[in-house]
Amino acid sequence: MPDLDEQTQLELEAAAFRRLRQHLMQDRPDVQNIDLMNLAGFCRNCLSRWYQEAADARGIEIGKEEAREYYYGMPYDQWKAQNQTEASPEKQAAFVDAFEKNVGSTS
Repeated sequence: MPDLDEQTQLELEAAAFRRLRQHLMQDRPDVQNIDLMNLAGFCRNCLSRWYQEAADARGIEIGKEEAREYYYGMPYDQWKAQNQTEASPEKQAAFVDAFEKNVGSTS
């Protein structure tokens, strides 16, 4: 791997994040958040939460809905109405397990 200065590494990581966001939001909006969480242990909401946490770590106050709107490019409820489908009871049960394992307790 090339020896990268810190700024270049930061820019490459930011570019990779933007490409991941584009892939999930534009190229594959059909992939459901519940499927992402059940298979990979994270989803679009996790990415928006991580964005919010990164802002908080820098002393920038961004609310949950603001972070989601940034990530989704629209209000979250609008995204859900346009792209989200009803999950089967099996997927919902798997989600509870995946969420608890990767994020924490749902209660």
